[in-house]
Amino acid sequence: MKIKISLLSLLFISTSLVAQEIITPEKAVSLALEHNYGIKVAKSNVEIAKNNASILNSGYLPTVTGNAGASITKQDSEGELASGETRIANGAETRSYNASINLNYTLFDGFGRAYNYKQLKETKDLTELQARETIENTILQLFSVYYSVAEQEENTQAIQQTLEISKERLIRAQYQFNYGQSTKLEVLNAEVDINNDSINVMNAKQALINFKRDLNLVLGNSLTTNFSIDTKITFKELLNKEALLEKAKQYNNSLLQLNKNIEINKLVVKSGKSAYLPSIGLTGSYGWNESTNNSPLAFTLQNTSSGVSGGLNLTWNLFDGGSTITNVKNAKINLEIQNTQKEELLITLERDFNNAWDDYQNKLNIYRLQETNIETSQNNFDRTQEKFKLGQATSIEFRQAQINLLNAELTKNQAKYSAKLAELTLLKISGEILNTSF
Repeated sequence: MKIKISLLSLLFISTSLVAQEIITPEKAVSLALEHNYGIKVAKSNVEIAKNNASILNSGYLPTVTGNAGASITKQDSEGELASGETRIANGAETRSYNASINLNYTLFDGFGRAYNYKQLKETKDLTELQARETIENTILQLFSVYYSVAEQEENTQAIQQTLEISKERLIRAQYQFNYGQSTKLEVLNAEVDINNDSINVMNAKQALINFKRDLNLVLGNSLTTNFSIDTKITFKELLNKEALLEKAKQYNNSLLQLNKNIEINKLVVKSGKSAYLPSIGLTGSYGWNESTNNSPLAFTLQNTSSGVSGGLNLTWNLFDGGSTITNVKNAKINLEIQNTQKEELLITLERDFNNAWDDYQNKLNIYRLQETNIETSQNNFDRTQEKFKLGQATSIEFRQAQINLLNAELTKNQAKYSAKLAELTLLKISGEILNTSF
């Protein structure tokens, strides 16, 4: 007795399982923090900002320069002495050497140096906030792809299970046909459904491969072996809405960056005003000079001198054509603009938070309803399957129950991961996504 199964379905007959590395959410985050290209660039920018905020870039340290020189000259000369005697020097050679060390130090520059140094430190803090924003966005992007892989893995398993059920149905239909208990039409219908399910499995597996490649890209191409995803989901016990909103107003990254920019612009205003004041500088040097001259006309054949010198200088730009006044006015206007932007951001933040909170609650409720729906669909399929085996349900009714169960599983998977992503989006808006355990 021969059982006919389509060649396409044979492609998906179970084979020996290959061990796969399980990528947990914690490991995915760890790999992203270490290998993601955007995060690497953000960390490098932070290092640059730290270097800029160093005392070596502050203007508080003096400058020390060294100079040295040497020269040789040859010339013909003729001179008449007081006694009337004439002397001639042909090819007289003169050599001179010099070296010096010079120091310059600004004692006072109207506090501009102090405000600029504070700006550099505030800019370093701003760069760290920008790096944090990059990490937050990357983690959200990571889990968007991570849960796409997880959802597709579960979808592929559900579609594969549907194919297995269709294979069993074909075997049963073939037996029934061979014993004259059903028509050839039942066998053909079962073969058609197997082919459709096989195509669905092929598409699902290809989609899974593509999602895995996307995940590996976010992880900086750090996964070189085949891997699987941990599909277990737990939802956080979030604070009440009001408490979480207060956290958003304190720790939201965009708001923190704007506050930092306001602090920087306050320093810009003060730095601009420092140009109204004079600057006082200290200079000092140590120099050495030596010259030799073999001319018979020279009073000395060799001369050497060395010594130190120092001084103070004051510079006061009494009027620069109005540039300082204009710069200070514009800095004040920019500060007013940023305060206005902060008021707008607070309103926008509250709106975004409320939208994210409602979206999370809605998707979480939908997921819970889908969990109930999957139980109903499973019970309906089990009953229809029993009736089909007893000949009390047609193949069309069985197939419809099978499709309903598959759709319920796919919809539940989508609802589960959509709710989790909505939770992470809410945590990001609240500034808590880096403080949560994954």
